[in-house]
Amino acid sequence: MGNLLKLFVACGVAGILVAGLMVPAGAVATAAVSGTDTFLNTSPGALKLNAPAQGTTVLANDGSVIAKFYEQDRQTVSLANMSPFIKNGIVAIEDARFYDHGGIDMTGIMRAVVATIQGGREGASTITQQYVNNVIIENLVTAGKTDQAKLGAQKTIVDKINEMKQAIDLEKTTSKNDILQGYLNLIYFGNGAYGIQAASKLYFDTDAKNLTLPQAAALAGVVNSPSVYDPVAHPNNVVTRRNEVLGKMLAQKKITQKEHDAAVKAPLKLHLNKPTQGCVAAAMAPYFCDYVQQLVLNNSAYGSTPEDRAKFLYQGGLTIKTTLDPKLQKVAQERVDNTMSPTDPLQRGADVVSVQPGTGKVLTMAQNTVYNPATKPGNYMGNFSLPLKDANGLPLHGSGGFQIGSTFKPFVFAEWLRSGHSMMTNIDGSVRDYPPNYPWKNSCGSTTGFYDPASGTNLLPNDDPDHYYSMTAYLGLAISINTVTFQTATQLDFCNIQKMATAAGLKNGTTNKPYDVSKISNLIGSENVAPIDLATAYATFANGGVRCEPIALTSITDSTGKSYPVPTANCQRTMSKEVAAGVTYALQYMLVHGSGYAIPLNDKATAFAKTGTTDGNVETWTVGANSGIATAAWFGSYQGNGDQWVNQDITINGVYYPNIDGNQLAGSNWAAVMNAAAGNSAYQVDPLTAPPASMLSQTAPLVAGSNDPMAGSGVPAPATQEQPAPGDTQPQTQAPAAPATQAPPAATRAPAPQPVPPKITIPTPKVTPPKAPNP
Repeated sequence: MGNLLKLFVACGVAGILVAGLMVPAGAVATAAVSGTDTFLNTSPGALKLNAPAQGTTVLANDGSVIAKFYEQDRQTVSLANMSPFIKNGIVAIEDARFYDHGGIDMTGIMRAVVATIQGGREGASTITQQYVNNVIIENLVTAGKTDQAKLGAQKTIVDKINEMKQAIDLEKTTSKNDILQGYLNLIYFGNGAYGIQAASKLYFDTDAKNLTLPQAAALAGVVNSPSVYDPVAHPNNVVTRRNEVLGKMLAQKKITQKEHDAAVKAPLKLHLNKPTQGCVAAAMAPYFCDYVQQLVLNNSAYGSTPEDRAKFLYQGGLTIKTTLDPKLQKVAQERVDNTMSPTDPLQRGADVVSVQPGTGKVLTMAQNTVYNPATKPGNYMGNFSLPLKDANGLPLHGSGGFQIGSTFKPFVFAEWLRSGHSMMTNIDGSVRDYPPNYPWKNSCGSTTGFYDPASGTNLLPNDDPDHYYSMTAYLGLAISINTVTFQTATQLDFCNIQKMATAAGLKNGTTNKPYDVSKISNLIGSENVAPIDLATAYATFANGGVRCEPIALTSITDSTGKSYPVPTANCQRTMSKEVAAGVTYALQYMLVHGSGYAIPLNDKATAFAKTGTTDGNVETWTVGANSGIATAAWFGSYQGNGDQWVNQDITINGVYYPNIDGNQLAGSNWAAVMNAAAGNSAYQVDPLTAPPASMLSQTAPLVAGSNDPMAGSGVPAPATQEQPAPGDTQPQTQAPAAPATQAPPAATRAPAPQPVPPKITIPTPKVTPPKAPNP
């Protein structure tokens, strides 16, 4: 009996090999007999029905699609969500006896052998065998072992025998419908479409459940050879093959004659819906998309190695819900796009990023460059909003931030209040000489730098010549007076100023180290800080001193409904609510009569902000918040800080500017987003909290000789368009820049060496063909 069984198996194996591998029967007979022992005595092991690679979809907070990531364009659907025409059509053309055999169709094998002997060809593999073959290949692909996959003639006799054995075993444990469902979700339909749902979307822009008879028959025919029956490249071949499928369906009584005749006459009518993936093809917010991508690829919760995390993102069939607000994002994007043409030869940048106080949710992230790796004016892959790297030193593709100018002053003011001073204390703003070895206090290091004509540098300047006198600390912040900030700092510990800034959320955007106060010029913003960190810090003020780290992910689930952890905002109190209230109190007045008086915010009673401008107006800012939303808006140069990038005596979008200040382009962009959020219940705006009476007490008399009649009260006279409030240009420790009216046009200045912008390297994950672009 054993010998008879071997003979029977050997004959069957020989038939399969002749039909399936198209090799001469005589050449395989001996091999088939010798391989029979292996077939009978060696088990290939149970087939692992792992979930096939599926694409990931990234959603905004309203459920709209931002982008998709995938190696294989596949969306798994149940058999119930497939048209009966595709189920009947694929069975009719690929395996008419599918519901009758046990995994191997001996009738089909014998028929294939006869056809081969007669010089023809007929396939012998059942749908179950094809499914087994595809599962084996897919398992190797998802395991990163694509090179081990065998196709067609690469397979040995033992490989074919093992497939037969596994097909028989599979049929013992799995229903026919489950096998058919798995098969239709796995097979390749050409042009990057894997599975029937992706193919339906690609070729006919419909769902698998809605396929018509001619559409389903066409797709059923493609499976045999996706290159030969390519609907795009070879539509005539597809029609011929489709009609063959229809003939089989008619012969097997799956359709009526009338249905057959109508379908045969129907034109192919492709409705191509070519899928796109990655952030280059994002429907909105491509730089936010890249941020989300990096948050996944950098997080060890999603895989212990970079390769595991790339597999998780590109093959995991995830639905990633994010915090992005599409309506606010649309406003932010339109504003930055209209701020400066991408073809600007100086490549000025604009950025708007918003977070929600109390939750840390990132609501907008927009910039005026094109997210495209191609070398072209206006194309830039770095994210203006972000630091270079995350807290673990992994890449965020950020630009590393920009000098923040006077937007740092509120942190000096916050430490002034925390250390027990009143904001109504009068400060001598006439002091401008800080010689070398000035005894700055820094208990965690040292602070150096000087403004001293005797040592070869100019005196500490303000942005205008009319405010070198005594005024309250409150007024000095509201109208952004450098000399007042420095005088308050003489009574503070620089180490505590640094701790205050760090507690709020500031850090160096290039190094991720705490904001540096070892140089006195950094008191007025010489350090690079990423806009998202400035927005976070001002959100801390708005949230009563409770800092929430920015978050972009709200949930991640896979196709089975399994949830994965997402980072939390880790909200915690980092400053007292009294200090936060004192800062917002002063900065609210800044919007009314200070350097932000011209910013077109609709409701200035419940908001606060600070502008910032660096030397030569190279970098300009408006950062501020209310209780519902905090936004940082930046306009300036991302290529360098030399003379060629000075934003003075220039025309932007047809408007001439003697110089650009923070309350202009950045300010109007900031206000547009803040105004758009107004009235949205999700961003409820509450009245600002009043500071304690002790912070408002007047603790020193007005210095004699002051020429500002309002200085003693701490309240500045209202500024007008004709006599604007003083600006907030941040000087360096060297000689200050000449006023804009005295500066020659940028083209006539001696050129300065052009700094090299930070190199943005965006790795491509190791994926299998077709490769998923991931610039």
